[in-house]
Amino acid sequence: MARAIMVQGTTSNAGKSFLAAALCRIFVQDGYRVAPFKSQNMALNSFITEENLEMGRAQVMQAEAAKIKPSVRMNPILLKPTGDTGSQVIVNGQVRGDMPARDYFAMKRSLIPDILAAYRSLSEEYEIIVIEGAGSPAEINLKQDDIVNMGLAALVDAPVLLCGDIDRGGVFASLYGTVALLTPEEQDRIKGLVINKFRGDKRILDPGLTMLENLTGKPVVGVVPYLHLDLDDEDSLTDRFSRQVQRGLVDIAVIRLPRISNFTDFNPLERIAQVSLRYAGSVSELGTPDVVILPGTKNTMDDLKWLRQSGLEAAICRHAASGGAVVGICGGYQMLGTHLSDPDGVEAGGELRGMGLLQAETVFLGDKTRTQTEGTVLQCAGVFSPLAGTAFSGYEIHMGRTTSALPPFAALRSSAGDKTDGLFAGNVFGTYVHGIFDRAEFSRQFVNCILRKKGLTESTGSVDWEVYKEQQYDALADAVRGALDMDYIYSLLDSQKE
Repeated sequence: MARAIMVQGTTSNAGKSFLAAALCRIFVQDGYRVAPFKSQNMALNSFITEENLEMGRAQVMQAEAAKIKPSVRMNPILLKPTGDTGSQVIVNGQVRGDMPARDYFAMKRSLIPDILAAYRSLSEEYEIIVIEGAGSPAEINLKQDDIVNMGLAALVDAPVLLCGDIDRGGVFASLYGTVALLTPEEQDRIKGLVINKFRGDKRILDPGLTMLENLTGKPVVGVVPYLHLDLDDEDSLTDRFSRQVQRGLVDIAVIRLPRISNFTDFNPLERIAQVSLRYAGSVSELGTPDVVILPGTKNTMDDLKWLRQSGLEAAICRHAASGGAVVGICGGYQMLGTHLSDPDGVEAGGELRGMGLLQAETVFLGDKTRTQTEGTVLQCAGVFSPLAGTAFSGYEIHMGRTTSALPPFAALRSSAGDKTDGLFAGNVFGTYVHGIFDRAEFSRQFVNCILRKKGLTESTGSVDWEVYKEQQYDALADAVRGALDMDYIYSLLDSQKE
């Protein structure tokens, strides 16, 4: 059976995901077979595995750091919020249904067998399991039925590293307070404290570190610097939405929908030198971009209503009417059509007029399409006509079916069979494929379409996204290895040997 180390945090976004990814890469570099694990993840950024099962992207990122293929066993429970008080519950990669928070909390302990089965399966295959917690273990109103923090640590007998984010401020109070709110048994599971995202000279912290160790009785095993790396963010706590960017030769605005999902689709575009990619949540923020992208969303109809009420729908339609480029991905593609209907109440129920930029109708159905896919653009029009013949890859994950008499955008090939996908009209196209920009040739051709329209020199280079991510994981591992007491961490693993 594998040995385990668990990373918990004092808050959400304390750096747990990246710290766990760093440990995965460090252990792999040191010759071990490693897998990540998070029993329950709440996020709208998800991924489809080779088995056509759905899991959170944070564990996909960690699996990449561990140099293994993502498996739904690494994230047996995924909660995708559908509103402020409920979520779609996904167990072992398949939808169990939509549940109000109260109903889910009443039944979640019944999922422990699923959690343990997934963990034990990984434990039989790998030497080390790096476990990530969620939120904070000191959520005292939730501790009784905890299955993701100290409750899970007890189930699998894992030592815990507790990390806090110093960039937010109050890190000493948050670490001390978290430990103080735990039971003596839970406190015993914490074997070390980690301070994340530090800017400056570590020696300034030394008096505080000594006092923290004295107060908690726990060693501080490292101070991790603030790292300027480009790794997939877990959820909407990302700073990408508020990041200020200098306008590039190709200005791309992604609409920041209230329920935006899979915004990691656009990370590869940020790495192209001529591109500035930014997120716009209002008409004033939208400005006059070269390309408007409507991203995926967990609730297409409600977010389309918001788009309409905010004035962004009218602004996007004016942009398209003046010859501007518009792209819709998944839910964004559905919005571009003429009509949406939800007869079974999959989303909000009822019917809704679409934006009318594509002559298409979408009906929401209870079954979810989940598949990895490869595709080739069949034909396109206007500014995007040079995309014809360009190959891409990605995955589908949606609960709607779109029909139209327009020519399809692409031909797809997957384990579910061959089919066509998407639509185009003028300078507008839509597709259901997430990750369409990951392949370097497609993203390069996409940007060149805009450069050509503007009479600018086309790019001949492109970023190999897979190679680039490998470089980022190695840089993450190097920085964290230098910051943590790895000899101490290995001693925690060695103490688990039979």
